[in-house]
Amino acid sequence: MPEILVTGADGQLGTELQRVRWPDGWRAVAIDRADLDLADPAAIAAKVAERPWAAVINGAAYTAVDKAEHDQVTAWQVNALAPAAFAQACATAVIPLVQVSTDYVFAGDEPGAWEVDDPVAPLGVYGASKLGGELAVRTSGARAAIVRTAWVVSAHGHNFVKTMLRVGADRETLRVVADQHGAPTSAADLAAVLATIAVRLAQDESAPTGTFHFSNAGATSWAGFAEEIFRQSALRGGPSATVEPIATADYPTPARRPANSLLSAQAITAAYGITPRAWAQALGDILDELIGAPQ
Repeated sequence: MPEILVTGADGQLGTELQRVRWPDGWRAVAIDRADLDLADPAAIAAKVAERPWAAVINGAAYTAVDKAEHDQVTAWQVNALAPAAFAQACATAVIPLVQVSTDYVFAGDEPGAWEVDDPVAPLGVYGASKLGGELAVRTSGARAAIVRTAWVVSAHGHNFVKTMLRVGADRETLRVVADQHGAPTSAADLAAVLATIAVRLAQDESAPTGTFHFSNAGATSWAGFAEEIFRQSALRGGPSATVEPIATADYPTPARRPANSLLSAQAITAAYGITPRAWAQALGDILDELIGAPQ
């Protein structure tokens, strides 16, 4: 039975990777921080060498964007040095690696959707540390696919959808940033994409490697996203609130965010035939799970 090692088991993506419908005879072995210290390269090497994994999907990350500005060592250990250790171990064991990265590697200061080969210029520690992980994977010699994503949401863990529903249940009006743009990404859709790539890499030595982007299709702002959450929530009898659009300057945070987080799916469509579905449709599936089907 081919087994794929999945890190970040307790996160949104890790949870969905355990729910993916894998091909017959395949299964994911998901581990979390209690199972593996990502700050220990020797432990990572031992885990990769533990059995003949078909592939490794490294979905674990330090994602506390604002906290990372004051916790640089931990952010770099998890987001850069751990991918370096996984990549080195995978290269040694001749195992393909799928590494998850982020839109935060871009400055977000240009219009249009970012292509995989556009110049990177992270604005803060989180983005810089994730870029460090990308560079480590690229130079390791491992057969690897790096998949950048953005605005990940699901019915699990902490994310924008669940925050809006929680806060919207108590307040009539919410102030939400309207000058940051992107496309929300369903963790379930992303998990299915990563599984597809991992299995293909494991089965086919000629499968495409390199850097790819995946988010759900379409574009919106955080305020627009919130409005759609409440519109669909109301159809299900859930919380609803009025959204007041505000500027980023009106909601200061320790870490700067990209103003434009749109990611082009051109590369992943060309290489793997993957075409993202609309983000509003994916949101509906999440709300079905959290609230129930529309009434």
